[in-house]
Amino acid sequence: MTGVETRSVSRDSLFLLAGIRVEQAGDTHRIRVRNLSDGGMMGEGNLRVQPGNRLDIELKNIGSVTGTVAWVQDDRFGIAFDEEIDSQSARKPANGDDQSDTAGLSTAHTRKAPSAPDPRDFRKV
Repeated sequence: MTGVETRSVSRDSLFLLAGIRVEQAGDTHRIRVRNLSDGGMMGEGNLRVQPGNRLDIELKNIGSVTGTVAWVQDDRFGIAFDEEIDSQSARKPANGDDQSDTAGLSTAHTRKAPSAPDPRDFRKV
């Protein structure tokens, strides 16, 4: 896809951490995932990569994904995945449940959200 065509691809702006390793290298680096789509992502971190580098990326709820560095600008870089992923999975809680992160906790450990105040309880000053 050209740069113009990719602007119409749905992507999620988010802030996740991911493990990333340049193929043929042993070290895994932690990077920030700035946006994520089914076909790729933008990462940010101190990892020095070049366009064309092959990468292994470990994404929450998705697992290991392979891809190629498409572009680099300062400490940000774009990755085109080899195969499309379900990018919405990365937004779900780690247990894969669509419920809130408090699912499974007893009610003694969860706090109810306060209800909206009744305007009749206000006094004029």
